[in-house]
Amino acid sequence: MQQRLSVIMLAADDLATLRNFYNDVLDWKIEAANKDIVFFKLNGILLGLYGRNDLAKFHHANPEGSGFRPFNMALMVNSRAEVENIYDELCRKSVKIVHEIVEPPFGGCYFLFADIEGNIWEISYNPFIRVDGSGNVLGHQPIDHL
Repeated sequence: MQQRLSVIMLAADDLATLRNFYNDVLDWKIEAANKDIVFFKLNGILLGLYGRNDLAKFHHANPEGSGFRPFNMALMVNSRAEVENIYDELCRKSVKIVHEIVEPPFGGCYFLFADIEGNIWEISYNPFIRVDGSGNVLGHQPIDHL
């Protein structure tokens, strides 16, 4: 599996306030957003802000205590086949799979695995995120209609 970091998700206790901080205080341009999530493009990666409870639910974890870490790291790929190939590779290597491959309502697919310290990683094909052949995020299409 290639080394590539595409999206970093931070859990926000107050999404609107954190969004305004990055946008208004740091002057970071919003790449895509809706009422539940916001993305900022940073040198080939996306920084996403997502509500703490929503990110915990995505991880199938309790938002309080040691079972949930308030961030999500994602490796983005360009197809379902790539997600499946990486899934199979990690299974062969006995990596802990946190959640099997799933298809979210907006399309694409993803699965979750944990590193040896319990940090959760996502392998994802998202039809709204453009990725080049080297795994660099090129941008995020509008999601306000979702």
